[in-house]
Amino acid sequence: MSNQGSETLRELLRILVRNLGILEKSDALCCGVTISQCHAIVEIGRAEKISLIDLAELLELDKSTMSRTINNLVDAEIVKRETNSENRRYISIQLTDKGAAVFKNIEDNMFTYYAGIFNTIPEDKRNQVLDSLQILVQSVRDNN
Repeated sequence: MSNQGSETLRELLRILVRNLGILEKSDALCCGVTISQCHAIVEIGRAEKISLIDLAELLELDKSTMSRTINNLVDAEIVKRETNSENRRYISIQLTDKGAAVFKNIEDNMFTYYAGIFNTIPEDKRNQVLDSLQILVQSVRDNN
C-alpha cells in the first residue's frame, strides 16, 4: 500500500506542479520578468529590505546565481542595492517604486488566481486541504 500511496502522491504533485508552472510562466512574463526574478521580487517585497545572503538562502540559491538575478533587476530599475559602509560584503536589497508596482501586480494576480481555486474547494473541505498542505510542506522540508 505504501508504494501505491507514494506513487499516487508523486503523480498528483507532478500534475499540480506542472499546472502551477504554466500559471507562473504566464503571469510572471506578463509583468516583464522571469520566473526566478518573480520569486526574488516577491520575497524582497514581503521582507521590504533583505540582505543578498538571506535572499539567496530563502530561495535556496547560491550567492552567485542570486547576484546575477539581482544585477538584472537593478539594471531594470526594479530593485536597488545598498552596500553597508561598515561591512562592504553586506549588501541589502529593496524594491524601487517601479519594483513595488511590479510586486503589487504579481501579488494581486496571485491573490485573484488562488482565491478562485480556494473558492472552488467545497467549503467543508477547505480546512482539511490547508492542513494537508501544511503537513506536506513540512514533510518535504524534513526530507530535503
